[in-house]
Amino acid sequence: RASSEIDLRVAASFMRTLYLLRHAKSSWDNPALSDRERPLNRRGARDAPRMGEALGKRLSPMVFHVSPAERAQQTFHALCTTWQGLAAHHGKTTPAIYTFDYRQILDWIRLCGVLDDSLALVGHNPAFTELVCYLVTPNVLDNLPTAGWVEMRLPIDRWQDIQSAQHRGELLYRLFPKALGSQA
Repeated sequence: RASSEIDLRVAASFMRTLYLLRHAKSSWDNPALSDRERPLNRRGARDAPRMGEALGKRLSPMVFHVSPAERAQQTFHALCTTWQGLAAHHGKTTPAIYTFDYRQILDWIRLCGVLDDSLALVGHNPAFTELVCYLVTPNVLDNLPTAGWVEMRLPIDRWQDIQSAQHRGELLYRLFPKALGSQA
């Protein structure tokens, strides 16, 4: 029995958890704004705090690496309004997360120097959907919707080894705003 407990502890030390949150729905109302400047629309401003409340019921506050895009920043700050204990200082603006290419996210994770067992990102599609499919299986997710959340367990000891987790990760949990029901 003692050896199996040790095996479980050793196995657990070789796992990392990746959390991805796609920014909430953004507004296209002002064509003069650049892509990076677009804010949340009404639905996004409603969904992001609802997601924060739901996620805060099952997770402790954590550090988030957040795209500098306005819609991603607003999404993170809306999470803070309803996720008990999550505060602005938990968000780190990370320019490399402002990408639509999952390979750039992989490169950033590999080089970021994070030592924690978990890593949380707020960013964009198609990068996030493609990253989930790269790490788990090619068709595990058709589309990560706006304000959609996924958690993956990766069989790696260090974030620098993330590319070795291709198709070996496990999708642990997903939560989409639609699952929270409708609110006016």
